[in-house]
Amino acid sequence: MVVIVAVVLAALALLLLLALLTRTLASRVEEALPPAGRFVDVPGARLHVREWGLGQPVLLLHGLAGHMAHYSYGVAGKLSDQFRVIAVDRPGSGYSLRDPGTPADLRTQAKAIVSLMDALHVPSAFVVGHSLGGALALTLALHHPSRVSGLALVAPLTDLPGDVPAAFRALTIASPWVRKLVAWTLAAPLTILRGKPVLEQVFGPEAVPADFATRGGGLMSLRPSQFLAAAADLQALPDAMPAIVARYGELRLPVSILYARGDRILDHKANGHGFVEKVPHARLRIVDGGHMLPVTQAEVTAEFIREAASALTPGADVRTA
Repeated sequence: MVVIVAVVLAALALLLLLALLTRTLASRVEEALPPAGRFVDVPGARLHVREWGLGQPVLLLHGLAGHMAHYSYGVAGKLSDQFRVIAVDRPGSGYSLRDPGTPADLRTQAKAIVSLMDALHVPSAFVVGHSLGGALALTLALHHPSRVSGLALVAPLTDLPGDVPAAFRALTIASPWVRKLVAWTLAAPLTILRGKPVLEQVFGPEAVPADFATRGGGLMSLRPSQFLAAAADLQALPDAMPAIVARYGELRLPVSILYARGDRILDHKANGHGFVEKVPHARLRIVDGGHMLPVTQAEVTAEFIREAASALTPGADVRTA
């Protein structure tokens, strides 16, 4: 009995130590990378948003476990001379907050984005989505078609993969309370320990930029809220994606897709070519590189968005480069 009590006390002490370490790391990250934009309250969320430039609204939606810094790294500035660029941390991600009890499914997130557009007096926008942000952009177009003039999807999630990529398997914890316990104890230390192989998968075959931790906001992954938001987003996908995929045939707006043939997170054949088979008027461009094109190839990504937003005319065009 004494041994059992000692083990329990030791485990509790370890958890408290890990929680203290996590809180310290999160505080230091928030000091080093404070919010760069402003906050807008919408039903179910408080959204962190940043704007650049004037002109046709271009709305940027980031991917799983991401935040607006993936766009502010280079893409947003390159577009700001021609467009009103709006980047937002999706509900719960980055510095955006998701109200307790608010679902993480794509339709709920899309409603929050529409409320943000209302608050910003944006009746319609050209929407850019990277990775999971691509699935959100498609959801927005299907459920709120009058608010979306066209889509530019960068390495988008357009169908559920057979397996969760290894980089994100730590997010597959089904129990909410276990996720919260892990977020406040183990997630940050494990992120530090596993950081290199995870980033190599997310970025590969391209190199991780030396300044990604700061300029690209990579350090934000050490915050418990980032882990919890990403886990909730991932858990909500299996129920949400089939209904979205089933409606792709309804899409009539211009859709352009940029994918890299070396993507180690999402299969460009299934999510790129496979999507074009369902939406024949969509335009697909394949380049060399990996999953994080907005960071590793900001100029290529910005030019892709610029061309798609400027044209706004559908037409089959499958290109490789």
